[in-house]
Amino acid sequence: MKKILLVSMLAIAAVATTTGCAVRSGQSTVGQYVDDATISTRVKARMAEDPAVSAMRIQVETLNGTVQLAGFAASQAEKDKAGQLARGVPDVKDVRNNIVVRTP
Repeated sequence: MKKILLVSMLAIAAVATTTGCAVRSGQSTVGQYVDDATISTRVKARMAEDPAVSAMRIQVETLNGTVQLAGFAASQAEKDKAGQLARGVPDVKDVRNNIVVRTP
C-alpha cells in the first residue's frame, strides 16, 4: 500500500513539474501573463476615460506586450484615437489595430 502511494505521489510530482506554468500559448511565465493583463486593463481604462472612444465596443487583448484592438468604431477618428491611447500605455511594444469602422 505504501509503495502504491509513493508511486502515485511521484507521478503527480512529475506531471506538475513537467507541465510548467505557462498560462497561454506563446507566453512563457505567469509573470508575463500578469503583465499583459495589466496592460490590457490600462488600455481599457484610458478608453473609458476618453469621450471620443467607446470602450464598450472595442476589445483589448495583449500578448507579450503586443496589444490587439478589435471591435467596431463609429469613425476613422475613433479608431485612430483608440490606437493612440493604446500606444501611450507603459510597456506596450506594438499595437495591432483591427478595429472596423462602421458607417451608418
